[in-house]
Amino acid sequence: MSTVYIAGIAMTVFGRHLERSLDDLAREALNGALQDAGCRTEDLGIAFYAGMTNGPLQGQIAIPGQVVLSKVGIEGIPIYNIENACASGSAAFNLAVQSLKAGTTDVALAIGAEKMNIADKLKALSIFEAGWDISRAEQNYQTLVQMGEGIEVPEGSESDKPYSKFMAIYAAMCRHHMSTYGTTQRHIAAVSAKNHTHSVHNPYSQFRRPFSIEEILAAPPITYPITLPMCAPLSDGAAAAILCTEEGLKRIGADKTRCIKVAASVIRSFSNRRLDQPELHVGRLAAKLAYEQAGLGPRDMHVAEVHDASAMGEIIQVENLGFVTPGEGGPAAERGEFTLGGRLPVNTSGGLESKGHPLGATGIGQLYELVTQLRGEAGKRQVEGARHAIQENGGGLQGVEEAAVAIHILSK
Repeated sequence: MSTVYIAGIAMTVFGRHLERSLDDLAREALNGALQDAGCRTEDLGIAFYAGMTNGPLQGQIAIPGQVVLSKVGIEGIPIYNIENACASGSAAFNLAVQSLKAGTTDVALAIGAEKMNIADKLKALSIFEAGWDISRAEQNYQTLVQMGEGIEVPEGSESDKPYSKFMAIYAAMCRHHMSTYGTTQRHIAAVSAKNHTHSVHNPYSQFRRPFSIEEILAAPPITYPITLPMCAPLSDGAAAAILCTEEGLKRIGADKTRCIKVAASVIRSFSNRRLDQPELHVGRLAAKLAYEQAGLGPRDMHVAEVHDASAMGEIIQVENLGFVTPGEGGPAAERGEFTLGGRLPVNTSGGLESKGHPLGATGIGQLYELVTQLRGEAGKRQVEGARHAIQENGGGLQGVEEAAVAIHILSK
């Protein structure tokens, strides 16, 4: 099967772009990726467009990819619209990889774009309530929040402002981890403080203010043990990647010294496992498959970007990826093992908590960071000698875990 390379990749600054349109953000990301790859729109053989908010927030319920991409000069080629909740961008990337390996084309585009900041904030937050079986929404909610039973919730640790039910579920996951493994609120705050500190050196990050662990703990509460800086914000933004086979690289004349190999590309869906079966977690099984595809293991990774819609997400995922044993994610973060300069830097971009989380663009934004690291172009956040990198990106909820998980391993 053909080797697939990332020839070009780009992203906008993630943030509140109140004066910019979705089309404008997508155009910036696409033009940046084309320029990075040294190719033209005419060189593209297929495109995969990722987005969740086009329909509910902008009213473009159907054919968003064809509409957006036509405005930036892409037409005639196959265009597929991809929705996989927060893993939509990674799913688009995975399908681009598959199309290249299948020989459909030799140059493919994966692009994700979202415009989430609108006047009606409650409507924007409601997007997250679609990320599970809506016919059983209340039953889902009650089942998932029960994970948090057994941990006493301190007085005054619940926000009086509206927030997504998903944050209550993340909090329940936190409390389950706390009761099972002894993880503490301070451990979770250590992850958040690390990521906010990393973001200071990322010009594409929505937030670029450092926080100490104490400041994270003292911040306004969302729901125990989560405080405001531990959560990803509503974000606007876009990211795009140009992928090629060897033949495609030659055709467009790409600079192969800057091309990054896709060593593994995996998408896996949930199973109806029990809560007491963490060894069957979809993230752990997807990571195992990705390591097998790449012929590499956890100890070979030099840098990682993982899904931290709340800081607890990083703790769960570094354990699923095999960087530490279950229960050690929080203590390792507090010891600095996942900080720049540590054993294995995680979320050098600042993570979703700081960089932002524009759903369909999120996964490709994570891959942008890893490509930048492997190219040695990350500046003050550079991981020295990075040769192998791993990305984890989850979407939605089914059963007691993510509905979909994407894992990509990239190699220099």
